[in-house]
Amino acid sequence: VIDPDRKPHHRTTGPSASGLVHQSSDRTIQLDDVTFDRCVKLGRFDSDRTISFVPPDGEFELMGYRITDNIILPFHLPQVSVREIGRNRVEYHVTVKADFLPQLLGMNVQVLIPTPSNVAKTKANTTGGKAKYDPTKKAIVWRIKRFPGGAEYTLTGEAELLQKTMGHTNWSRPPIRLSFQVPMFPASGLKVRFLKVSEPKFQYETVKWVRYITRAGSYEVRI
Repeated sequence: VIDPDRKPHHRTTGPSASGLVHQSSDRTIQLDDVTFDRCVKLGRFDSDRTISFVPPDGEFELMGYRITDNIILPFHLPQVSVREIGRNRVEYHVTVKADFLPQLLGMNVQVLIPTPSNVAKTKANTTGGKAKYDPTKKAIVWRIKRFPGGAEYTLTGEAELLQKTMGHTNWSRPPIRLSFQVPMFPASGLKVRFLKVSEPKFQYETVKWVRYITRAGSYEVRI
């Protein structure tokens, strides 16, 4: 059962639908491009938001959807300062904060902080994780293996630049990019409220569990 207290404004009458709106007292969730596997009994989902199905063999995708509004972002950057000092130096001050519960952990968090292409050397200090300049990415790569919910880490550093040559283009200031995984954090706000497995014929033993995971897609912050 997916959020049984939330009723849609539109019915879905086929294997896919757009514009399903779920609403609770504190938040509205609009699902676009909703699709179900053929094994799903659509009439049951229309009536009470229960996804009832007889699964096929092997692994399969039961339901797919897209959300573009009201996404719960697990991380934000409360402070971003990238200053060009004269012609030969860039100073950085970047803070990342985890906006999820303390009992959750962000895993393999990576922050790509762009640099000009004519970097001679860099130095960076962090309050968490490790940072290193990667010339192939033209960025300072800041890696944090485990990022507790509610925590806040800061990177300060600078890049010293080589003298520009004829034909050298100006730095376009690409965005800062984040990648991460946050297990048990549903960024869409959609949650499974109830899971029941019924198999009366063979009486198989089943283990019921639900796992959420949020992965970064295109997560960029302009500088």
